[in-house]
Amino acid sequence: MSKPAAPLKGRAARLARLMPSTGPSTAARTPFVLLVVLLLGGGLITLLLLNSALNEGSFRLSELKRDTTELTDEQQALQRDVDGRSQPDALERRARELGMVPGGSPAFLDPDGTVRGNPTEATAPPPSPSPSPTPSPRAPAGAVPDPDATGASGSASPSGSAPAAEPDSVAESDSATAPTAESTPPPTSPGR
Repeated sequence: MSKPAAPLKGRAARLARLMPSTGPSTAARTPFVLLVVLLLGGGLITLLLLNSALNEGSFRLSELKRDTTELTDEQQALQRDVDGRSQPDALERRARELGMVPGGSPAFLDPDGTVRGNPTEATAPPPSPSPSPTPSPRAPAGAVPDPDATGASGSASPSGSAPAAEPDSVAESDSATAPTAESTPPPTSPGR
């Protein structure tokens, strides 16, 4: 069936004599092939596990970023609320709602027990009258001003055009609110 191999000549014959040949050896290749297959399979499985772990970490990271964004928004809303409530005018309004009044002139005690200053009792200022809109003298006697059509002067005519403010009515409204503003001390900032 197959021809016997022809004898080798020259250089090839000398090399063949140096290396003995026992025929085709598949027994020596089998462990090497199994080792290569096991290494490739193990590497593939390791890559799949690593990829799964990275994907799981990626999903966890995106979830944590979303939670961080929500918590940051909530923290900023709470900070705006605190800032709004700590403004001087808001503090003063809340203190008045609680029944607090501005203090009088303070007195100080020296270490030797002497009083420095003239203490006075804090009293509540009289409530300021709320300004009520007065009808314009040019309007008919039975006409009621429309609260939706008020202009800069606080009153409107029935025809929809706002008349010019009377100098006397402006002076009266300013003089009614001026004593209240002078009797309360100006609010102080919290030191920011």
